[in-house]
Amino acid sequence: MFDTPRSLPARPGVGYKPQHYADLLADPDPVAWREIHAENYLGDGGRPLAQLRALSERFPISVHGVGLSIGGEAPLDRDHLARLKHLLGWLAPASFSEHLAWSTHDGAFLNDLLPLPYTDATLNHVCRHIDEVQEVLGRQMLLENPSSYLAFADSTWEEPAFLREIARRTGCGLLLDVNNVFVSATNLGYAPQDYIDRFPLEAVGEIHVAGHETDADDRGAVLLIDSHGAPIADPVWALLDLTLQRSGLRPVLVEWDTDVPDWPVLAAEAARVDQAIALVAP
Repeated sequence: MFDTPRSLPARPGVGYKPQHYADLLADPDPVAWREIHAENYLGDGGRPLAQLRALSERFPISVHGVGLSIGGEAPLDRDHLARLKHLLGWLAPASFSEHLAWSTHDGAFLNDLLPLPYTDATLNHVCRHIDEVQEVLGRQMLLENPSSYLAFADSTWEEPAFLREIARRTGCGLLLDVNNVFVSATNLGYAPQDYIDRFPLEAVGEIHVAGHETDADDRGAVLLIDSHGAPIADPVWALLDLTLQRSGLRPVLVEWDTDVPDWPVLAAEAARVDQAIALVAP
């Protein structure tokens, strides 16, 4: 068995960047919690860990992993899991999450989160990995829906049903990235609102929103890229509003990981999240 961690507040959060450290301590409103990427804090000391300890004394922390390769064909990296367990042990975060993706092959780590075919074999494999992660860490994890740029001909499950079954089998929670939904829906040609209607919102412990870039494929069709390096687009804000109407209050994170702006720009995005949350607050 594993522990279900204490919940994040149903308020805006932001991904922590060291250049915003002083701003966060001086005037954090409206941001109520922080997310870190686990792999940036697996060392033994130094300024990053000192700043993280100070932040954790004032704010709930969400830890977001990008390196476990939950969908990879190889066994999970036990050393990586051990270091992750150490981080979560002393930090005691409110949430831990990872991606429905793979990023390792033949001992090499690929700097990307790659998609999976949604088949029974993949389902069994991913569930085994999640069971192992939760057993080693002694806590529930959240699993994030990916951004998709293609669909596998071998897939026999729709993504919302696939995630629902993973959560049912393993007891994990889900992280619903609304921008990923919009990116995937645009690229693959389905309605993002229909995806939200089919998603197991009762299992969602955290919601993400982010910016994306617009490109074109070889045929000139619109191709959206999940860049985390731009303001959140109006259709994504609208999809967030719809999601919160369906799900009720949830913690919502603003992700901005490349071309990171000054703090006032990020705080303004968080304030827009706060407005969306206020619309469904009792």
